[in-house]
Amino acid sequence: MKLAQRLLYYLGGFAIGLILLFFFLGGKKTSCDYGPSARVLKNIRVKKKAFSEQALNNMQRYKIDTTDISLVLTNGDVIFSKSNTKIDSCKIYFIEGSIEEKNISMFIENCDSIAKINLLDVSL
Repeated sequence: MKLAQRLLYYLGGFAIGLILLFFFLGGKKTSCDYGPSARVLKNIRVKKKAFSEQALNNMQRYKIDTTDISLVLTNGDVIFSKSNTKIDSCKIYFIEGSIEEKNISMFIENCDSIAKINLLDVSL
């Protein structure tokens, strides 16, 4: 069998596999959260959130609501150098993001069943 025929068979099978993959996975909400930052953000997003008094005061002062916090947890970045992940009980993560020309940074205490936003800073 010539190389051109082998390549044609390979590409044909690959195309059929892609079509089947899109057919089976097309309607499902699948995600590819394989990076450490994406996994941490997804883990925090699915948990119930609690806010400290300081975080609530800053949210009221800068007119930020929980929708904005959810957007930061979707599009933000986890800064592992400022985070404390060596704790056994509740790891503390530093997350940065921006919403409507506001830079939001927060320390989140990520426990088993709840994520508590301890510190929330906003810079314009």
